[in-house]
Amino acid sequence: MTTSLRRAAAFAAVSTLSLAAPVLGRTLAVPFALAALAAFAVTDGPLFELFALPGDRQVGRLHGLMSFALAATGLALLLPVFGMPPSVFVATLLVVGYGDLGRRLVATRSKETMVLTAGFVVAGFLAAVAGQFVVLSIEGTLGVTTLPRTLFVAASGALLAALLYAVFVERDDPLVMLSVALLLWLFTDLTVPVGWPQVLVGLGVTLAFGYASYALQTASVPGMLTGVFLGLLTVVLGGWGWFAILIAFFGIGGLSTKFRYDEKAARGVAEQRGGARGSGNVLGNSAAALVAVLLFAASPKLGLSGDVLRYAFAGSVATALSDTLSSEIGGLYDSPRLLTTLEPVPPGTDGGVTWQGEVAGATGAVVVALLGYLLLDVDGSGALVIVLAGLVGMTADSLLGATVEGGRLGNQAVNFLATAVGAIAGAVLALALGVVVL
Repeated sequence: MTTSLRRAAAFAAVSTLSLAAPVLGRTLAVPFALAALAAFAVTDGPLFELFALPGDRQVGRLHGLMSFALAATGLALLLPVFGMPPSVFVATLLVVGYGDLGRRLVATRSKETMVLTAGFVVAGFLAAVAGQFVVLSIEGTLGVTTLPRTLFVAASGALLAALLYAVFVERDDPLVMLSVALLLWLFTDLTVPVGWPQVLVGLGVTLAFGYASYALQTASVPGMLTGVFLGLLTVVLGGWGWFAILIAFFGIGGLSTKFRYDEKAARGVAEQRGGARGSGNVLGNSAAALVAVLLFAASPKLGLSGDVLRYAFAGSVATALSDTLSSEIGGLYDSPRLLTTLEPVPPGTDGGVTWQGEVAGATGAVVVALLGYLLLDVDGSGALVIVLAGLVGMTADSLLGATVEGGRLGNQAVNFLATAVGAIAGAVLALALGVVVL
């Protein structure tokens, strides 16, 4: 057994202490606090060698174990103080502990990033499912009706943890634990019914689509993880129509990026990394839609209108697809003009538009509107609202590109702001035109 594999097994063993959560409650913080104290006190010997990360050996302290144990201590204190469900605490720690063990296990056979990520997600998912079963059994609430939500929580935690580790440093355990715990806590607090079809089909379709996007090089591994994660949340918390629209954006947007890629690369307007979009790009285009989905799921508790949020979601996706098609198609044509002054600018200039790109962008908004008409119980007036919202958001992206992008804001921030404008436009127009009422 390699050193890294033994270390991962040791951290997984520490995370297994979380299974005592339904019995010990907040006193579970004590053993984790003792583990943190031991990590500070132990500076050499077999225990040090077992837990030491490469950086720990340089400073002579088990900082990795200390941060892991302190993060677990803090979360354990949230159990009674703020009412975090024990199942969330257990799922979080087991995802982090056993996910890394799964990654180290597959690393003995392959060093490919995709394989390592799959090892983390599968091991973290299985451990989180098993841990929740133990907790729910102790609490006496384990049953057939609780299984879909258990799988959803485990899959969401494993995907989010894998994504955070891919984007940030490899062993930033406190950040990952806190982020996963808060998200899973939110999910368990929502009243949205979670059924087998949503979880199984959602996982199957998003994983298949994610792998296809990676194999076709339309998304990097972090970008693929982000897409799968967002897809799973959308189908479970929003519904099949929301899910289909999001998948359509990912699919059409990814294919448009690869369309005549060599020609766009020669013109200097192609997406970097061979057209593989990273997590920042995916999140920039999808974060506003994700917020709409989460608000929709929480709307009964927040007193919000689910119909308004449906148009906010569709408006943000229409903006994202419009902007993507406008950039990818418009970049193939000469003589773009800056939107603010209409002066000719070189291809690829932020805020530069061509009539061909504008037509392609409008087509993207129409596609989302048609899907909304077919799948979201949207009538003709509602479809018009989605088209207009997409055009407003696409125009906002060009205006931001011409004024602040490259200086104050990067492309990902501009994408987020533009899709947020599209979401707001969708909600406001739906209310103003009487398509929905509060």
